[in-house]
Amino acid sequence: MKIIKKVMVMCMLFLGMTTLFAQNVNVNKDGAANSGYDLVNYFTSNTAERGNKDYSVIHNGATYYFINTENKKTFIENPDNYLPQFDGYCAFAVAKMDKKVHVDPKTFRIDDGKLYLFYNDFWEGKPFNTMIPWLNNELQLENLAITNWGSLKKS
Repeated sequence: MKIIKKVMVMCMLFLGMTTLFAQNVNVNKDGAANSGYDLVNYFTSNTAERGNKDYSVIHNGATYYFINTENKKTFIENPDNYLPQFDGYCAFAVAKMDKKVHVDPKTFRIDDGKLYLFYNDFWEGKPFNTMIPWLNNELQLENLAITNWGSLKKS
């Protein structure tokens, strides 16, 4: 009986630690990654569409939603092909501000098979779409974001 209790405690600790480490992914208050928008759809139709809870998958502790069974299956087969860069945080903010900033999932770019998401809302009282300055200096900002992400990912 004592062995069973020890095994159960070890399993609970392992699951708790797995969830803790996985929470670096940008999720909303409901635990939905990318605000529930379908990651595969960005690649297949170049549009942002909110997924459906009926087609959800838990990956690395975050819940991903898809618009249909086909997109869900595609993601399950190779999630790394569809996960956004910088765990779904704003690419521009990672590069220029060295910060994790939530995104507008409708503001995205696919470049060289990679999904980049951006903040697009009001910043200090003014409309601000971070994809615009990103596109003006994409290569330098991408390299800077990659460099900054090394330390940000741990936080």
